[in-house]
Amino acid sequence: KNLDGIRHMTKLPSAIWVVDTKKEHLAVAEAKKLGIPVIAILDTNCDPDEVDFKIPGNDDAIRSIELLTRVITDAIVEGMKARTAAAPAPVATAEAAAAEALETEILQASAPATDAPVEA
Repeated sequence: KNLDGIRHMTKLPSAIWVVDTKKEHLAVAEAKKLGIPVIAILDTNCDPDEVDFKIPGNDDAIRSIELLTRVITDAIVEGMKARTAAAPAPVATAEAAAAEALETEILQASAPATDAPVEA
């Protein structure tokens, strides 16, 4: 049940976003083993050496988590739009089709929800 979100992944993620490295220490350790970059909010009780891309902030306050997660989400969506606009002709593979469907779903889901709070 805990692994339901990753069970159907066709490839490893390019990076992971972690809100609380103390609480999610297993995910951070697994990402390190697999060579997946870790982007995380670091509070004063966190070890910065565990994280590749550090964002100083409060990982306990819901408003802080919502704000930082929204900023990261907006940056991802903007990057996906820029990549889609500059992309060469699509490759007709099942993996590429699945990735394109996921990108489309993310872009559509993010468009109307700009003012909605982000769940952690």
